Amino acid sequence: MTNSLISKKAKIGINFSISNFSIIEDDVVIGDNVEIGSNVLIANGARISDNVKIHHGAVLATVPQDLKFGGEETTLEVGEGTVIREYCTLNRGTNHSKKSVVGKNCFLMAYVHVAHDCYVGDNVILANSVNMGGHVEIGDYAIIGGLVPIHQFTKIGAHVMIGGGFRTVKDVPPYALAGGFPLKFEGINSVGLRRRGFTSDQIKNIKDAYEIIYRSGLNVSDAVLKIKENSEIPAEVKLIIDFIEKSKRGLVRG
Repeated sequence: MTNSLISKKAKIGINFSISNFSIIEDDVVIGDNVEIGSNVLIANGARISDNVKIHHGAVLATVPQDLKFGGEETTLEVGEGTVIREYCTLNRGTNHSKKSVVGKNCFLMAYVHVAHDCYVGDNVILANSVNMGGHVEIGDYAIIGGLVPIHQFTKIGAHVMIGGGFRTVKDVPPYALAGGFPLKFEGINSVGLRRRGFTSDQIKNIKDAYEIIYRSGLNVSDAVLKIKENSEIPAEVKLIIDFIEKSKRGLVRG
């Protein structure tokens, strides 16, 4: 028996373990095989899937750091197999989307902050002290280096890699390597794509698309139109086009 405070109203699965001095509030749902370290706070609104590991001092599902928040009932969802390391802080959503989401098999290193209404896809790695503003979206398999601040409403595409310490204020399209001051497109994440099973043809298609977007001299809208001239657009390129067409903050420069 630990010296932790666990609400009798919380719904907790089997094979659950918790260390000393942690708190689980009433409106919490926790799956099977979940491990919670010491001095952890799991606040109202937390929805934690199976096989999640939460380390010492982490704080989950606390109210948003948003002056417009009026106490509405919202949630924080954490996907299966995700690891949350020491002192991470994950806020629940606001009325805007009703929830914040961290996907499956993610790895959040120490001191990561996930703000209100953020969406983090599956298999994402956030290195130490990545700090996200509200409404940030991060696609599957993205890797964000340590000490990266991400401006609110910024979108980061799937399979992106952003170097450590680089301020992110514009949208970063899928498959990109990004770095520098200001942050810019520095090529595609070829190594990561090969590791994930992308073929040489798929990688070439992605490179060709970015040649048009960043090196043809066309503006982004015209570059997209040029790519669309092809009668058959590969799925990996369509992901780029869809991302660009939904971008509201504009893309990082090349």
